[in-house]
Amino acid sequence: MSLRHLFCASALAIAASFSLPVLAAAGHGDDFGKPAKAAQATRTVEIKLGDMYFEPNSFEVKTGETVRFLIHNTGSLLHEFNLGSAAMHAAHQKEMQQMMDAGMLTPTGMQHDMSKMGHGNMPMGQMMKHDDPNTVLVEPGKTAELTWTFSKATSLEFACNIPGHYQAGMVGKLTVKP
Repeated sequence: MSLRHLFCASALAIAASFSLPVLAAAGHGDDFGKPAKAAQATRTVEIKLGDMYFEPNSFEVKTGETVRFLIHNTGSLLHEFNLGSAAMHAAHQKEMQQMMDAGMLTPTGMQHDMSKMGHGNMPMGQMMKHDDPNTVLVEPGKTAELTWTFSKATSLEFACNIPGHYQAGMVGKLTVKP
């Protein structure tokens, strides 16, 4: 292999390694449903995010139901509301740790100007984003919305995947009934 080919292969490997967070973030899957517009919701569920708990900590929805989640962070820390399976949460926790390590997240907030975050010539906003349709970050004292149509009967979790929060018990059960 020529030196030129070796250099090109190395450059491609480096570029691919920088793209992995984007690929990981995009693959959270949505086999249990899809995002919807708030106007399509047949019901609103209010969720209170306290420091290390959800209220309520469990609820049921029906297959085909579109639910608007109104999420209030009454705690003093940054929290997340994320719909998914336990396996999805485990994978997402690794991404959230990367975001914390990169300075995108702090215990109480998030970096809003992603152009200041970067690695080399690539802004961090291009490398890692928290923009999955099944999740929202909510800063202390703020309210957010997430609207979701549930497509199949299953057992899910809603969780906060900020490092350490899930492990401290910030996870609830969501049952999608037929």
